[in-house]
Amino acid sequence: MPVVWGCWVQAPCIPKPYVSIYGSAVRLRIIGVNIPLMYPQIEEIMQIVVDEGVRIVFTSAGNPTTWTAWLKQHGITVVHVVSSSRFAMKAEAAGVDAIVAEGFEAGGHNGREETTTLCLIPAVRAVTSLPLIAAGGIATGEAILAMRALGADGVQVGTRFALTEESSASEVFKEYCLHLKEGDTRLLLKKLSPVRLARGNFQQAVAAAEAAGATEEDLRILLSRGRAKRGIFEGDLEEGELEIGQVSALLNEKGIQTVAEVMDELVTGYQQACETLAANVCERWDV
Repeated sequence: MPVVWGCWVQAPCIPKPYVSIYGSAVRLRIIGVNIPLMYPQIEEIMQIVVDEGVRIVFTSAGNPTTWTAWLKQHGITVVHVVSSSRFAMKAEAAGVDAIVAEGFEAGGHNGREETTTLCLIPAVRAVTSLPLIAAGGIATGEAILAMRALGADGVQVGTRFALTEESSASEVFKEYCLHLKEGDTRLLLKKLSPVRLARGNFQQAVAAAEAAGATEEDLRILLSRGRAKRGIFEGDLEEGELEIGQVSALLNEKGIQTVAEVMDELVTGYQQACETLAANVCERWDV
């Protein structure tokens, strides 16, 4: 069961810091990078990907037809992130190699449909035969098993890995997110590009502006440039944009773990869930 480690990197210098600092992508064995297609200087970013030898690119927040063919011409496997079955069909038509279907529980940028992962995965599975990766609200082995049951071939885990020791997010941000409760994240900025935000001054300011009927331009001014960097990477809890998934509420007893510890928990939890299901549930449905 493939597990994709989702993490943040900031435009326009992505993925250079994550590739060049540690050597080539081949030596580092980078599996892939996620590039929102709405990033400024997208041409520069894509050229860096090719120059540094990245072999898999996850594209999101844009039209997959724009870059898929170009990337594949350079021998790169392309995976596109979608929030609906309609977009999944468009991604397949564009020639992508696999699809990530991300439910609205996910942190960061999200779809406008507000479809939960539980509903989204079977809907997308029904319209495509491409490899399907489930995302949004997945942080345990039990959740991975649930996604398999719904038709996913793998999962993408973002929030869980964003809060690990190895994540480049600020330690202040990590500790803050590890103390969030249910309901502490909200999907806002829907007039621009929907984003799930953790509670804080910026979330409150956006919610108040939207309730007062703020226009797209009003929200752009409020958002300003670099807020996500300030919140996530610099730990500015007062003025920064704090993006994290709903599933953070399940992690407040965990503390900051290593990637190895998280992977061990995911694998063990998945295996135990399989055994529990086989022993206690399936035979009761025999007719």
